[in-house]
Amino acid sequence: MTISAQIVADSISPAGKRITTMQLRYPRFIHAEAKTHRVIRIDDAEYEFLQEIGFMDDEKLSRNASSSRAIPVQKMIQDVIDDPAMPVAWGSNKPGMQAGEELAHWPVVKEVWLEARDAAVEFASEMMNLNAHKQIVNRLLEPFGHISVVVTATEWDNFFDLRCHEAADPTMRALAEAMRVAMDQSTPVELLMGEWHLPYIPSHFVTHPAMPRDMDYWRELAMISAAHCARVSYLNHDGTSPDIEKDMALATMLRDMKHMSPFEHQARVTDEEGTALWGNLVGWDQFRKMIEVSA
Repeated sequence: MTISAQIVADSISPAGKRITTMQLRYPRFIHAEAKTHRVIRIDDAEYEFLQEIGFMDDEKLSRNASSSRAIPVQKMIQDVIDDPAMPVAWGSNKPGMQAGEELAHWPVVKEVWLEARDAAVEFASEMMNLNAHKQIVNRLLEPFGHISVVVTATEWDNFFDLRCHEAADPTMRALAEAMRVAMDQSTPVELLMGEWHLPYIPSHFVTHPAMPRDMDYWRELAMISAAHCARVSYLNHDGTSPDIEKDMALATMLRDMKHMSPFEHQARVTDEEGTALWGNLVGWDQFRKMIEVSA
């Protein structure tokens, strides 16, 4: 199993406002988003009515995630064989959302988990041989697969307070702690007014003092960055390297189809005070909002 957090872009404005983009890999089963949970009373008894809060359920975070609908079945099968997702802890059963102490026989429980993975692989292979589309077949493999996610934010405190808490799901907490360590170990690049935070764009395109600074230049780089964020990687799912023409075509298609989340990760330094709110970013002019205003 893999839990990883890699800094993709880390920038700070003259006002001291930091924006950070990370690429994550973690078990898909902690990703699902839900909105609320509460305790209700029925006949003087309390019942917990809930949908578990997913890892990325935070309105201050911009995120793009890889879709199992886009990954070839054989590649996904190989991934769950080579690197199966599983819990980081094997707690005992008890009432409530938190598990009890670690099971003494947890290796046996882990083996049962892997047997379920093997069964899912067997049935997925059979469905693939019957020519079923990957958007159907890969659903069988999702509990044992990982997800890749690009996430960008200026406001992290609430996220870390909830996800690094001892009451959080152990797998969720392990990833949140890896993200916090990555941020603590990263030094943000100091940008000047008018410069851009652009994930997946080499820094010399962003901070070189002699480069042109017209809006067309920045917009093209931002579109390329958005295409890479939409893919959640430097590479396409088939392993080939994208090129500028394909990047621009993908970004243009996404914009025209109103699939706007990939445009939330790019941002321009325009706020001298570092307090203005653009979308879910504070102190940074979000590319998505520029597109929506100009549309």
